[in-house]
Amino acid sequence: MLRRTLLTALPAAIALSPLVAKAQAAAPRSKITDVRLVPLKVQRELGGMEPAWAPGSRMNFRIGGGSYLEIVSDQGAIGYGSAADAASVPRLKELLVGKDPFDVERLYGPIRLASGANSRTVGAVEIALWDLVGKLSNQPVYKLWGAEKDKVPAYASLIQLSTAEERARQAAKLKADGWKGMKLRLHNETLKEDIALATAVRKAVGDDFTLMVDCNQAQQATGWQPGVHWEFQRAVDTARALQELGYYWIEEPLTRYDWKNLADLNRLVEIPVAGGENNPLVNEFVGMVEAGVYDILQPEVLVTDGVTGTRRVGELARMHNKRCVPHHGGMTFGTIAHLHMTCTWSHSPWLEVLHDPPIGPYTAGFAIFENPPLLDKDGCFNAPQGPGFGVSINRSMLA
Repeated sequence: MLRRTLLTALPAAIALSPLVAKAQAAAPRSKITDVRLVPLKVQRELGGMEPAWAPGSRMNFRIGGGSYLEIVSDQGAIGYGSAADAASVPRLKELLVGKDPFDVERLYGPIRLASGANSRTVGAVEIALWDLVGKLSNQPVYKLWGAEKDKVPAYASLIQLSTAEERARQAAKLKADGWKGMKLRLHNETLKEDIALATAVRKAVGDDFTLMVDCNQAQQATGWQPGVHWEFQRAVDTARALQELGYYWIEEPLTRYDWKNLADLNRLVEIPVAGGENNPLVNEFVGMVEAGVYDILQPEVLVTDGVTGTRRVGELARMHNKRCVPHHGGMTFGTIAHLHMTCTWSHSPWLEVLHDPPIGPYTAGFAIFENPPLLDKDGCFNAPQGPGFGVSINRSMLA
């Protein structure tokens, strides 16, 4: 299919379901009355760690803190979204007040413009809009989009580089805790160290536990980034070693826009190659699909042009017989939105959940919710069944 034809077809492929249309016809038209950021207080500091994707930096974890977005309707319902850029809120309020929250597609372009194309803000606003639409329709969002399943297996996405011994212990603990999969960060100084770590982890969990690897080579658009930089041969050698160890995928093993070498790598190795979490535009995913870059697409609601862009990438993957496993979504509303999305996609076999306890457990981010989904006995997260995205704010967190 030609690129122009494909991009024209995608919006229709993700149009509002008949259930939404029926809800619109049955209820009086709602209007947006306010857009606001709500601050949250910090209840407890958990500590920090150096994230593997940003050597030399520190990622702090806490219970509470930050803010979230509210979009208020004249019918009393309030849609919740992740934190938006505070400087954009006055422009967004001017744009959205008086508008019908169901007009998500119509508002998509103006939201991008009003936010200065800030992907995190676009994602925050669209999450809040869809939450509001679900509440006004009295339906879970994934049901409005068209449910394919009600729960998704989750993998624990680790945060830091560590030793083979520590990661092996962590993997065994996660398996015992009921997780069905885990993703390692793997870009030590030498290939030998990486393979020793991957081997130790596989030995610790056996063959009945899914393991993925993130090489974190695509963080910067320019190609340069701090830390260990991989050349093509190291990517090939690592991929082949991981294939022998039964790993599920290798993620972003080369720089973000090195599409030719990524496609060559993909042709040379059997293990699936995954990526895309740092690519901000749907058109980039179209180009990557056409070039044969990735087997598994990983859009992110706070990076890839919001809910609309991420869902379009999901449909792109479906049309080209690829899997789509969204990036982790930031540990709060983005993760919940991804849970709803993956429940609408038969080609989305996993939910990524950022989880590296004891300092960085997923429950830290979910603590802002009064009723968060939790890992169940089957190693899955169930889509919340309440209206909208089905999570409410823990009022004790309000500043």
